[in-house]
Amino acid sequence: MGFCEKRKQTKLLKEISTMELKKCTLEGLEQLQKISIELFTDTFKDQNTEEDLKNYLENAYNSAQLKKELTNKNSTFFFLLDNEEIVGYLKLNIGDAQTEDIAEDAVEIERIYIRSDRKRKGYGTIFIEKAEQFAKEKNKKVIWLGVWEENLSALSFYKKKGFIQISSHSFFMGDDKQTDLIMTKEI
Repeated sequence: MGFCEKRKQTKLLKEISTMELKKCTLEGLEQLQKISIELFTDTFKDQNTEEDLKNYLENAYNSAQLKKELTNKNSTFFFLLDNEEIVGYLKLNIGDAQTEDIAEDAVEIERIYIRSDRKRKGYGTIFIEKAEQFAKEKNKKVIWLGVWEENLSALSFYKKKGFIQISSHSFFMGDDKQTDLIMTKEI
C-alpha cells in the first residue's frame, strides 16, 4: 500500500464514529428536556411566531410532562450518541400511548429529531431501523408517524424508507392550524 493510500485510510478511520443507541430513563430527563427544546426550536422556529413556539415548548417539554412520558410503560425514548455526544433522539409509542388509533398492532414514531448539523449522515436510517426492530420485538406489524406537510426533506426521507401517506390530521401551534401527514410502513 502506498503512502497516499495509507493517508486516505487513516483519514477514513478518524471519520468513523462510535454510534450508540441508548434508552433514555428518568436519569436522562434533564438531557431529554434540553435536546427536545433545542431540536424542536431549530426545526420549527422559522415557520412559527416566537410566542407560539415559546408556549408550545413550555407545555410539551416541561419537566412534569416529560417525566409523565418517560414513566409511561407504553412509551420508549432513545438517545443516539455519536462519540458520546447526543446527536438526536427517538420516541416510540405502543398501545394507549399512541397519539392516534391508526392500525392494530402498530408502533408510533412520535418524535424523531436530529441536530441540523448532523442531518444526512445516516442517523435517520438508524432511527427507522430501531423503530422496525422495536416493532418486531413487540410483535407489531405497522410503524407510523405524523410529519408536517411542509417538512419536505422529512417527507422525502420517509418515502425513501417505504412509508406511504394514508391520511392527515391537524396540529396547532397556538392559533396556527397546521397539517401533519400520517404515513405508515408495514413491517
